[in-house]
Amino acid sequence: MEARGSSESPPDQPKRGKSKTPRKAKDSVLKQKSPAEFFAENKNIAGFDNPGKCLYTTVRELVENSLDSAESISELPAVEITIEEIGKVKFNSMIGLVDRERVDEELYDDYETAKAREKRLAKAARNQEIQAKNAALGKKVKEPTPSKGMKGRGGASFYRVTCKDNGRGMPHDDIPNMFGRVLSGTKYGLRQTRGKFGLGAKMALIWSKMSTGLPIDISSSMRGQNYVSFCRLDIDIHRNLPHIHIHEKQEKKEEWHGAEIQVVIEGNWTTYRVRSYVVDLCRCQNSSKILHYMRQMAVITPYAQFVFKFVSDTSDKSMTIKFARRTDVMPPVPLETKHHPSSVDLLLIKRLITETSKQNLLQFLQHEFVNISKAHAERLIGEMGPEFQPKMLIKSLTDQQIVRIHQLFRQAKFEDPVGDCLSPAGEYNLRLGIIKELHPDMVATYSGSAQVFEGHPFIVEAGVSFGGKDVKQGLNIFRFANRIPLLFEQGADVVTRTALKRINWTSYKINQMQDKIGVFVSIVSTKIPFKGTGKEYIGDDITEIATAVKYAIQQCCIQLKNKIVKKMQAREQQERKRNLSK
Repeated sequence: MEARGSSESPPDQPKRGKSKTPRKAKDSVLKQKSPAEFFAENKNIAGFDNPGKCLYTTVRELVENSLDSAESISELPAVEITIEEIGKVKFNSMIGLVDRERVDEELYDDYETAKAREKRLAKAARNQEIQAKNAALGKKVKEPTPSKGMKGRGGASFYRVTCKDNGRGMPHDDIPNMFGRVLSGTKYGLRQTRGKFGLGAKMALIWSKMSTGLPIDISSSMRGQNYVSFCRLDIDIHRNLPHIHIHEKQEKKEEWHGAEIQVVIEGNWTTYRVRSYVVDLCRCQNSSKILHYMRQMAVITPYAQFVFKFVSDTSDKSMTIKFARRTDVMPPVPLETKHHPSSVDLLLIKRLITETSKQNLLQFLQHEFVNISKAHAERLIGEMGPEFQPKMLIKSLTDQQIVRIHQLFRQAKFEDPVGDCLSPAGEYNLRLGIIKELHPDMVATYSGSAQVFEGHPFIVEAGVSFGGKDVKQGLNIFRFANRIPLLFEQGADVVTRTALKRINWTSYKINQMQDKIGVFVSIVSTKIPFKGTGKEYIGDDITEIATAVKYAIQQCCIQLKNKIVKKMQAREQQERKRNLSK
């Protein structure tokens, strides 16, 4: 017994040679995210990359919703946008937060040591001495660049964005879900739409909740209503549900229909120069992206009236710009269309089968797709095999039979869809918008016929202007997709690459380096082939679109060449007359 006991180590001494038992990993828990939570965590997908882009995208979403709303009832749009700058002190008072004096200065990110401050002041003094010496010697004095200020992230800027329109308005009971539930809306059919993700003002509400915590205010009234619907709400991110603060009917004091949306967000108003925002369309470094967006929107929608206001505590920054309506000719409202057989996939076929009101296979093929007549549908069913019959119930199709239908759709020949469902701006509106905003010496426009890529119809319109008021030398390229301006990621766009690489400008008597050239290209389609998560440019890899863009620009250039040649001949004739008279 003692021999066995002597081999055991004393309890006070640790055991040697034995590793610790590894900690057991916890079982992973399956979690789900709501659509609102997904877009809140990936806001860059919807164009909310940074405070400046957030302010721009908020304005853009609200303006496009307003245009869609007015056009849907054939009302000439009148949109008023106001951006009010809110300082930190005013913002804190809005949310009931009392400002505190700093106690520990070194705790803050913008803290400056005495040595760093001394070094900065010495550098500023040396720069002033150099400026004074240059001025005394008569040399050209460069204006000192404004100081970027101390490092710090706490100096955020807040803005109250208000957008008011004369559109359709919204039903009283639908307002909470239209703004407080992500991926719910009325624009999910197959049609030409301005929207990119179906988010609209919902993403602005999500950003407001993330950056300020303040709710959004919505006022709305429809034609024939004797009241105004008012709703104040925010969004429950995790449940993707509206959180309603106020939802009531108020007295209607004036005859008005439409919507007014007000939201407070964190943002950044890009540095601009007061003298340049009125007329300078091409120099983005001197003006806010929002102003360029508004001006380009005025080009593509000359039938709309825009009033833009920027309100600031400093009077030199406050401004009001009015983009007047120049025509009452509106493009037709885009029509919802059916899917082309060559553009569908397996999931879409299954969804159409679930949603269709048709009973049998023959009726389903005829009525759920374009360009399939009764005779064509019967031929397709005969080609599918003996297990397919025209009168067979559409709900009884097996997965294998649906795959067979999809395979035949991809291999069979169908007529191309027509462009009746599309709503381009039209040559008249495009020309008028260019003349109204750029005041060019010459302008040429072209509108192509409907073409097709991957079963989706598209139309390319183009305009090329020569000369103009405050237009910089060289090519100034303006891109539009479904009648909205595209301002970012220009280099990879099909329009930019076509204008720079595929057009021989000299053959049209145009000097692309010295002449003032404006190139406007508008593409409308039931499916715009955007590239990148931000959907700010159209890829250069679709041959049909690249060819159509090149042809449209060339047709404009041919028109301009004739005008330029005639102008040159007239100038030469006048010169000959002048020489003869001498």
